[in-house]
Amino acid sequence: MPRDASPAPSAAAIILDGVTKRYGAETVVADLCLRVAPGEFLTLLGPSGSGKTTTLSMLAGFVLPDAGRVWLDGRDVTSAPPRSRGLGMVFQNYAIFPHLDVFENVAFPLRVQKKPKAEVATRVWDALSMVKLTGLEKRYAKQLSGGQQQRVALARAISPTPRWC
Repeated sequence: MPRDASPAPSAAAIILDGVTKRYGAETVVADLCLRVAPGEFLTLLGPSGSGKTTTLSMLAGFVLPDAGRVWLDGRDVTSAPPRSRGLGMVFQNYAIFPHLDVFENVAFPLRVQKKPKAEVATRVWDALSMVKLTGLEKRYAKQLSGGQQQRVALARAISPTPRWC
């Protein structure tokens, strides 16, 4: 795929342009060029260690690429912090905070965004309802099944109503 100096906003919703990531001498993602059209469904499939999680982490802004550019809706977000990208992400291990109950885990991204208390409560209840976890809001991770923990992670990803989820 040819590289673009400034991708057209309407051409693709997500563009990874020559993205590369190295950890020491090991190249985990090499010169990846990818375009995802608005509304397109994409699956990253590959063996363990092939760079899937690293690619998603670069898209989300948790990992900075060593080379290349990351574009969302025609905006270069390569060096933008995760909170400004409008993405929702559920981690493979769910990344639920063990010291917070279900409600506070789901509220966490909203509190980081400094949303008003009433809005936090409304969005948390909406997200918990969507994933069928109402009634479990005071439980901690160790009190939940694996499937319930996964749904807490999903509710946390959707509670801030991200542009991308």
